[in-house]
Amino acid sequence: METAWLADLQALAETLNFSRAAEKRHITQPAFGRRIKSLEDWCGSELVDRSTHRLKLTPAGEAMLEAANDIAARLERVISDLEQMRAATSAVTFAATHALSFIFFPGWIQALGHEASTMPIRLLSDNMNECERIMTEGRAQFLLCHDHRNSRIRLDMNAYRHVELATDRLIPVSGRDRDGQPLHTLSQAADRAIPHLAFEETSGMGRILSSALSAHTDRLHLSTVFTSHLAMALKALAIEGKGVAWIPESLAADEMGPVGRLTSAGSYDWAVDVSIVLIRPHARMTDIAESFWTLVQGKDWRSPRQPLSAIVPPGQQIIS
Repeated sequence: METAWLADLQALAETLNFSRAAEKRHITQPAFGRRIKSLEDWCGSELVDRSTHRLKLTPAGEAMLEAANDIAARLERVISDLEQMRAATSAVTFAATHALSFIFFPGWIQALGHEASTMPIRLLSDNMNECERIMTEGRAQFLLCHDHRNSRIRLDMNAYRHVELATDRLIPVSGRDRDGQPLHTLSQAADRAIPHLAFEETSGMGRILSSALSAHTDRLHLSTVFTSHLAMALKALAIEGKGVAWIPESLAADEMGPVGRLTSAGSYDWAVDVSIVLIRPHARMTDIAESFWTLVQGKDWRSPRQPLSAIVPPGQQIIS
């Protein structure tokens, strides 16, 4: 049996016309008819009811069509899986949260030097939940994400190891008025809810903030008016004066100066220190991935403790 015969049956079921099905399959009608007959011979059953003016599949034909659809779907999945396997073995594949894909990854790769910048690289950018899923399913060799001591990464860390690359902090920001004063502050009257531009719970920073701020709910009177897993979206809405957002200081930096459109919405007591970490499996990876890991380990990231700006120059922090 040839798999092409299954596609012929699918075309015939779709058109219910030998001529149009043959055209769809780019063969002559006689040749198409012979292939359908060959499939019937292989099955030992008539698949097409030719006794009426309008063609229809027999019960055996319907059963065979269902099998054909299932086989075609399975083959498509296998082809996709094989393509991913080929890509994974020929490139260094990263799962990275959206914020780090924008504000950290490009400059960090450049800072690693010529060897890293010339390696074939795939970057899969998503929210933290999906990044963890990508790692668990083995579709990436490395996970680049924020970390905080009170917010657990949802991987079996007995099966992974990591290196801390840099530090950042999440700071509360607000748009500013004409006098440069914040439109919203964390210290405003308790009887007035503070509009909050929040990270979704599926985001890594959403988890971190939820954990870090949970002990201060009695001092905060936040009313969530917008949620997103994109720090850039929260930043844009904060600039427009829609509320207070905790975003990475590295992302806010270009708008926090004297002529910027953002200002602090509270004292730095409200800042949340975070680390940027690179996670990999304990198990041996592909040769190119192991070479990249060796390159990363050759850098002294943690001595002394480095802020993000020490790795990514200010002019390279925001990639639009």
